[in-house]
Amino acid sequence: MPEGNAPFSQTEYDRRIALTRYAMDVAGLDALFITDPSNQAWLTGYDGWSFYVHQGVLLRMEGEPIWWGRFMDSIGALRTCWMSTDNIFGYADSYVQSTVRHPMQDLAERFRDFGLASATIGVEMENYYYSAKAHEVLLTELPDARLKDATALVNWQRLIKSHEEIAFIRNAARISERVIETAIDRAEPGVRKNDLVADIMHAGITGVDDIWGDYPAIVPLTPSGLDATAAHLTWNGDPMREGEATFFELSGCYRRYHAPLCRTVFLGTPPKEMRDAEIAQLEGIEAALDVARAGNRTCDIAQTLIDVLQQHGIYREGRCGYPIGLSYPPDWGERTASIRIEDQTILQPGMTFHFMPALWMDTWGLETTETILITDDGPAEPLCNVERKLFVKD
Repeated sequence: MPEGNAPFSQTEYDRRIALTRYAMDVAGLDALFITDPSNQAWLTGYDGWSFYVHQGVLLRMEGEPIWWGRFMDSIGALRTCWMSTDNIFGYADSYVQSTVRHPMQDLAERFRDFGLASATIGVEMENYYYSAKAHEVLLTELPDARLKDATALVNWQRLIKSHEEIAFIRNAARISERVIETAIDRAEPGVRKNDLVADIMHAGITGVDDIWGDYPAIVPLTPSGLDATAAHLTWNGDPMREGEATFFELSGCYRRYHAPLCRTVFLGTPPKEMRDAEIAQLEGIEAALDVARAGNRTCDIAQTLIDVLQQHGIYREGRCGYPIGLSYPPDWGERTASIRIEDQTILQPGMTFHFMPALWMDTWGLETTETILITDDGPAEPLCNVERKLFVKD
């Protein structure tokens, strides 16, 4: 192993590679080219803010993974990956944002050197980090190869977390508690939203005791009033106002692992309809967590929540949760199973989800969520310890 800083044991990386190779074999792949930075990190430990340029990990059916990217970032790969130096490759800076050449030309040459010119190679086509141009160049440069869509092949292997990973998520949960508590404590009429977010981000990076904070894959989502009727707004410089609700959708992050947590603060006296919705939401959460047991399905969680809400006259559609763990911007979800009524994924011990029964109504939003762990026996375990309620500050 080079002088790197890969965060997990070699046994853990061997486990991950074995899972991925089994899935590759089932899919009929000779090799897999992985561009999702979360999947790269999961297999190799690579950790750097370099996903704005072309980079990736090549996994064959034998041997160590190969990291490939911009030459200046290959130094970071030497510092963070567990593989030998012989399996880290960098391309020249003349390829970066060039109009006359493309990094995939360099990658295609590597593939030919590895004997993959006529291989079946999986690529992550539905991926933020693999462009249409990249795919076009690879097709042109490797006319005898078969490029096969392997979107989410690695993601699905990440669904059940190891004990090492769960320990990291628990660390992230401690930071999530701190950032949510900071948001609730600092929320007051007249406080500028950007100042509040600055405090939140400071708390998240500071961490808790010796658990240091990393940057989360999503920035703080902190809309107030009518803005809170929308799901994914960030912040502005306006002061917080009496008579408005603000939901805080936040996550601590430790070594790229997340534990999202949402709570809502109302400044003043909440309207009756919001208080009634709070009762329904909390009842739905309790019932759904009891159903979130190994052997049940993700759709069972969603249906239980929806049934409870409907009993209270609230009709909610759409997804209400997703797997979480290791991630990079722009999303902390793993993009595999969903907690929704049409998803039949069987729950297994070690799965971790952001269970998100948020309500976005005509004039306000109410987010109360939990990161949950599917246990060996019994209901799901919420990993954060923050009181589950609408916080009211008169």
